[in-house]
Amino acid sequence: MMRLQAGFCSEVGKRDRNEDYVAVSPAAALQEVSQSDGPNDTALAVAVVADGVGGHRGGRVAAELAVRLFLDGFLAQSQALGVRHAVGRAIDPVNRWIHAIGRVDAELEAMACTFTALVLRGRQAFVVHVGDSRLYRLRAGTLQRLTSDDVLSGAGRGHILTRAIGLQPDLAVGCEAVPAQDGDRYMLCSDGIHGVLRDGDIARLLASDAPDRAASRLVRAAETAGSTDNLTACVLDVLSLPAAGQDDLAAGLAGLPCAPELSAGDSIDGYRLERALPAGRDTRVFVARDTQAEGSTLVLKMPRQVDPLLLSALAREAWIGSSVRSPWLGEVIDLPPERRSVLYVAMPFYAGETLERRLSRPPRVSAPEGIAIGARLCKAVAALHRAGVIHRDIKPENIVLTGGGGLRLIDFGVARLPRLEAEEEAPAAAVAPGTASFRAPEMLAGRDAGSIATDIYALGVTLYRTFTGDYPYGEIEPFSNPRFATPRPLLKLRPDLPPWLDRVVMRAVAVAPADRPGDAIELLFALEHGEADLQARPPERVPLLARDPLRTWQIVSALLALALLASLALR
Repeated sequence: MMRLQAGFCSEVGKRDRNEDYVAVSPAAALQEVSQSDGPNDTALAVAVVADGVGGHRGGRVAAELAVRLFLDGFLAQSQALGVRHAVGRAIDPVNRWIHAIGRVDAELEAMACTFTALVLRGRQAFVVHVGDSRLYRLRAGTLQRLTSDDVLSGAGRGHILTRAIGLQPDLAVGCEAVPAQDGDRYMLCSDGIHGVLRDGDIARLLASDAPDRAASRLVRAAETAGSTDNLTACVLDVLSLPAAGQDDLAAGLAGLPCAPELSAGDSIDGYRLERALPAGRDTRVFVARDTQAEGSTLVLKMPRQVDPLLLSALAREAWIGSSVRSPWLGEVIDLPPERRSVLYVAMPFYAGETLERRLSRPPRVSAPEGIAIGARLCKAVAALHRAGVIHRDIKPENIVLTGGGGLRLIDFGVARLPRLEAEEEAPAAAVAPGTASFRAPEMLAGRDAGSIATDIYALGVTLYRTFTGDYPYGEIEPFSNPRFATPRPLLKLRPDLPPWLDRVVMRAVAVAPADRPGDAIELLFALEHGEADLQARPPERVPLLARDPLRTWQIVSALLALALLASLALR
């Protein structure tokens, strides 16, 4: 949970009018605000200070418009964009609009303003800045300035602002991320404050009092020090931050080296490696025993090399496994940072077998067994989709069947997350994620980077393979251009299955996304409804022709031969 408290003070000082503008969102932070962090890690707070450019009549208008329009635009953006993209989309039109109005309205000629914002999201602080307003952070008694002034100064130059909202039609506004911590105190201010107070004075005045009183003390101290400008200070305290999100996990993993070459019997960080498990070419997976926790068994997954994409996949898996909770989903063990010396994630060990392994041994999966597996898998996928996560690699190898009818959907390394930056989500990726035979036609064609509809398709192919050991459109090789003709009906390969199951599965693997079930819950309902119908009625008798065509023709031939002999005997 994110808990914040904020306060500000803004005074006209020795000027005729106050051209500063300050705002905090949510406004409740001016007392104290608590925001719950759900699975999407959406806890968010923003503080902004803008200072109208001195000497320009529209300075106050520019400052107020910049702050209000930015907050409206930024908070209206989908958080799936990520903070940097949302900031850019919000502030670019504000800059262009203020610049244009300042060129056509004589009353607001050349209006412009500085702009400094603090965006707190998850466990990160994003610094948005242009101009000479400032953002400071006080942490454990140490003051640090987080912004740089966009000015030219020196002998004969005075104080020339080089960048501000509205000065140019195009403006690149910086947005840098820094880790936030519980207990941090942030202070945003206009140059009326920092122009006359030294860093030591600011640190001393920030070191005590509630945010509103600290802001007021800064303003009064600047007045006493002889400031001739407007005076604005905004102080924000971080009382507590939410659990780590994907960005935070990625930042924590980024500084770790790859593990050396390891094999069964080796130890690392107090884990004794017992055996290796099958893994991809880029990762190594071991079953390990935790010698520091009464010998508990777990799984360690580690990349073979430090690569930005592999690091992102590892952080993605760690975030989903620790944030999206369901009895049908794999989990990730949250390790203290001081224990992990190399790059890996730790997961519980689920005793059982993968669905792919189950399909390789007799007997073949019966209707009740397969329907139960499908229903549990639907519940796992529905839990992901509720959290805004698209798995993108649903297949029997990523489904663990545990004792007592349990099931775990695992491997979230290529999952699509709502908080990924837009460029990471481009549908025209060079290689579509997942396994080719389970990718929906629109993914193979590059039209969809992954959606509810593509997960439903993969779920349908998994069900089809569970019952038949085959694929509805045949096995698809990577980098091929398959043609999706009419799929082979389930009943053609498994005539012993109920017809309703054929209809449900074949709908899930439809070529057109609109022809598939709308979501995993709809598919779950179809499976459970059909299951109830199957239990209520006696099993349908499958015709002998469908069950054993050869035996059928042998019987028919024998009957025809008897009829022929009888007709000859009667002549």
